[in-house]
Amino acid sequence: MSEKIPVTVITGFLGAGKTTLVRHLLAHAQGERIALIINEFGELGVDKDILAGCGDETCREEDMIELSNGCICCTVADEFIPTMQTLLARPDRPDHIVIETSGLALPQPLIRAFNWPEIKAQVTIDGVVTVADAAALSEGRFANDEAAVDAFRSADAMLDHETPLGELFEDQLIAADLVILNKADLVSDAALATIESHLRAEMRPGTGLIRARNGHVDVAALLGMGLSTEDNLAGRESHHELEHGGEGHEHDDFDSFTVHLDGVTGKDQLLATIEATIRAHDILRLKGFAALPGASARLAIQAVGPRVSAYFDRPWKDSEARATNLVVIGQSPLDRASITTSLQGAIAAAAA
Repeated sequence: MSEKIPVTVITGFLGAGKTTLVRHLLAHAQGERIALIINEFGELGVDKDILAGCGDETCREEDMIELSNGCICCTVADEFIPTMQTLLARPDRPDHIVIETSGLALPQPLIRAFNWPEIKAQVTIDGVVTVADAAALSEGRFANDEAAVDAFRSADAMLDHETPLGELFEDQLIAADLVILNKADLVSDAALATIESHLRAEMRPGTGLIRARNGHVDVAALLGMGLSTEDNLAGRESHHELEHGGEGHEHDDFDSFTVHLDGVTGKDQLLATIEATIRAHDILRLKGFAALPGASARLAIQAVGPRVSAYFDRPWKDSEARATNLVVIGQSPLDRASITTSLQGAIAAAAA
């Protein structure tokens, strides 16, 4: 077992803070060289770009691999297994592998893939970490228990009944060895206690649960769990596996596309346009990069529901086209034309 490379799988719903957690992990890896596999959802490699350079020695750019041809749990045989084989064939193998799944991924098929003979002989799952969004849960989203929804839900009635989103959230909880309740600073202690009670009702007995702010967690709690999760699959079955005897699954309930915006005049105007569009079209997630007039750095944008955050992450490279591109994610079918018109129209009106 000591010769096997440990793997940490980080999963969690859209916008829970997985990328922020990985950035923190890379910056505090205490000398371990980490290979990072990122399962981006959408047409832009946003997460890889945000993570690049945040741990230069810990995780070199050549150690960051992006799987962008679909949700990792749907492409295990076609993409994930060959990627792992290529990584393991390198002469300078990493000390640890971190996999950041798409926010739409079921962990179960990925966990089972570690029992494939060509994988199992060389790597082991150190632990599965699920990141949950305390702020979203406090508003009644991404929860499925009626009592919890009645206690702290907002006008968003998405999970008043059994939905694909509710099942997905529960599947990510049941697969976890450790649940990180992120954005705890945005919620009162009383609400956090209620949320934790709900989460524990959905988690397997013995699963750890810790609070975090901005994805800041002691790296010792993330790396070195030594659980060999692939050997302990009982009780982690997804809703789909329980209902269909372990057969595959699809994500036809989700859709994504990219919008290019010209004429952005300022940060406040852009973020206001994004927030208004999200509210009008029930967008689940929006992310991307923006080019602002007079700014030498690109603006990284992350939105979960109507909550929009932005920061300048790094200077533009000489080889990069300074452009504003946003990935929009939501339940299918998204009204692509109306969303695009909303974003582009408001930008054009403000620039006029």
